[in-house]
Amino acid sequence: MSTTLQHAALRMNTAYSVCRHIARSSAKNFYYGFMLLPARRRNALSAVYAFMRHADDLSDDPGMAASERRRKLAEFLGSYHRSIESGSTDDPVFLALRDSQQRYEIPMELLDQLVEGTGMDVREGSVQDDGPLVVYRSFDELYNYCYHVASVVGLVCIRIFGYRDPIAEKYAEQLGIAFQLTNILRDVKEDAGMARIYLPQQDLEQFGVTAEELGRGAPLEKLRPLLAFEAARAREFYGSAERLLPLVDEVSQPALWAMVEIYRGILDRIELRQFDVYTERVRLSSGEKLKILARGFWKRLL
Repeated sequence: MSTTLQHAALRMNTAYSVCRHIARSSAKNFYYGFMLLPARRRNALSAVYAFMRHADDLSDDPGMAASERRRKLAEFLGSYHRSIESGSTDDPVFLALRDSQQRYEIPMELLDQLVEGTGMDVREGSVQDDGPLVVYRSFDELYNYCYHVASVVGLVCIRIFGYRDPIAEKYAEQLGIAFQLTNILRDVKEDAGMARIYLPQQDLEQFGVTAEELGRGAPLEKLRPLLAFEAARAREFYGSAERLLPLVDEVSQPALWAMVEIYRGILDRIELRQFDVYTERVRLSSGEKLKILARGFWKRLL
């Protein structure tokens, strides 16, 4: 191998190492699934995650005004586009993502939508005297948000997982909705503290719950029917997991299975706690996730 090729290979290995470190440090649920993939696919998912993580950090930066965060997001995406067009970049995340995007034929439109999704959380609002703000009026509006912040991730992932039947894209979209609804239920208290209520206004009105009541979690007896309704909705979307699993490449199935088990396990825990998502953050312990990982490794060996 020539010196030039050796240098290029070293740069690429270093770039993927940076992405794996970011994913390992921040993707506390998804990284368990990453570990069940062959190295090349694990690297690609890590590159996608590192790209998303940087966009999320820009959109959530409390030190910048909303207009500045939007500008930074646009600059970030523009920089990646230029790296694709020029074929040159010093950014290790861009370098790794560009390689993975080409290898797995990830459409640029999906990466654009990933950044667009993070931008949907950039808001000027703050907690008002009468409580936090409800972000979406209807479930259709919430679905559009969930699509951009979660379903698009699923559509990128299945390209790395590998699939042949186009119906897999529909199931990946639906599974992304299930994951994001689980996040929204788990994070009701945290989101309300940042002036955000993601459950649709129409649902709050249907169950006679105000945004302020949902934000402070009292009385919980009044909130349970609403939260149970949203959990049941998430359960319906989780039904797509069983249909998607056999459609991805066999070598990727344990990883997808583990991701679903962890996220659906969080929803199970929310229901077991009678929808008390206020006393403490609902999560699976590291030990529980390691058990899922071990079962995933066993599935990979079968």
